[in-house]
Amino acid sequence: MLRNAEMIANLNPSVPLIADMDTGFGSPVNIARSVSAYIRAGIAGFHIEDQVQNKRCGHLQGKELVSQDVFESRVRAAVATRRRENSDIVIIARTDALQGYGYDDAMTRLKAARDCGADVGFLEGITSVEMARKAITEIAPWPMLLNMVEHGATPTISKYEAKEMGFKVMIWPFATWAPAYVAMKEALEKLKKTGLADTPSYITPRHLFEICGLEESMKIDREAGGVSFDKGA
Repeated sequence: MLRNAEMIANLNPSVPLIADMDTGFGSPVNIARSVSAYIRAGIAGFHIEDQVQNKRCGHLQGKELVSQDVFESRVRAAVATRRRENSDIVIIARTDALQGYGYDDAMTRLKAARDCGADVGFLEGITSVEMARKAITEIAPWPMLLNMVEHGATPTISKYEAKEMGFKVMIWPFATWAPAYVAMKEALEKLKKTGLADTPSYITPRHLFEICGLEESMKIDREAGGVSFDKGA
């Protein structure tokens, strides 16, 4: 997870990246190491949750949680590490308590995380617009994050609706993953059936390299007096 997040964060460091830190990967010592590593990787913010170590997706059933005390210790470890590192990384406290423990317990956990120094709250698995509005109102002015997993436990809410409700941060975990899966599946099925993938004509090898920074690489080489691209690319 760290390697992937570091790679994405450094594609364009001017664009802030929020990364998942799951449970923090262990005790407060492990959490401290994880936070330090995320800071060094250039990650702008992360969310850390209250599930057990062998966790599952927040939109699946049967999640198990640690106690509130353990959740608070995770947040405190993250906050203390940020302070030691003199960092401004954003700490987002996520609770999955809604499914098994109910709304009141989930909000109690978020408020405790807020009091421990977390910057943003993350109520996973919100089941209605009314619940979303209630949570934002109850915990204001502390900022809240909306996890928009389409076709999951949460009703589909646009970014405009979320902003109107009062959410300050919004993530779309399937925004690129789902379309990519559909496109790859359709292309491979077409290849199997027709013998051709039927790739759009503008998707040339050079175009793909240009997406990955070919022009910038050529510029760097020219300015340094290099000859790597004298014969073109």
